[in-house]
Amino acid sequence: MKTIGLIGGMSWESTAVYYRLINQAVRRQRGGLHSAEIALRSLDFTRVVELQQAGRWDDAGRLLGEAGAGLARSGAACVLICTNTMHLVADPVAAMSGVPLIDIIDETACALRADGHRKPLLLATRYTMEHGFYAQRMARHGIDVVVPDNQDRGVVHDVIFNELCQGQVREASRARYLAIIEAARARGIDSVILGCTEISLLVDPASLPLPGYDSTAIHADAAVRFALSDIMEQAA
Repeated sequence: MKTIGLIGGMSWESTAVYYRLINQAVRRQRGGLHSAEIALRSLDFTRVVELQQAGRWDDAGRLLGEAGAGLARSGAACVLICTNTMHLVADPVAAMSGVPLIDIIDETACALRADGHRKPLLLATRYTMEHGFYAQRMARHGIDVVVPDNQDRGVVHDVIFNELCQGQVREASRARYLAIIEAARARGIDSVILGCTEISLLVDPASLPLPGYDSTAIHADAAVRFALSDIMEQAA
């Protein structure tokens, strides 16, 4: 089994979900007492948020890249950035790590394409919804990402940082997210991307009025496929 490298802590609430999902998937596939081989570098999220707010993306890239390089030195065969927003700096992180980076945007796009969806609503942080890197990466896969209007983008962003990243799950926020999705359905949206790794703490993608894609679960599954690829090939 290959060791999975996780750059986490952004926030630790969702990093804990990654750990659980990856180990559950390995246990399902291998049985018994099997669990995943994981190397984790958990960052102080406040430090990352300060760089985001200041627009210091180059510094953020170096910070995460150094974390990825450390994971590689510790034996990780791949690296995952356990947050959508920080995929804005995926290229320098991959370069500094020196091992394959499993990209959450690519993996989510592949899941959408496999189901024939091409026009999803993206719910994420303002950085992810507005910066352009996410939509551009999705466009390479033929996916036309749509985001909520400015007011609703503010709601989605604030719930993520002020509630979910701090372990708070509120029914009123869940209702507001569902209302945003309902409004998007009237605009011809065919699916919903939970494009922040904390959003699955608030809404169940299987219970949405449109097909939902949990980027955290998709990313974790991709990591397990990578980690078990040699074992699966031998079994075949």
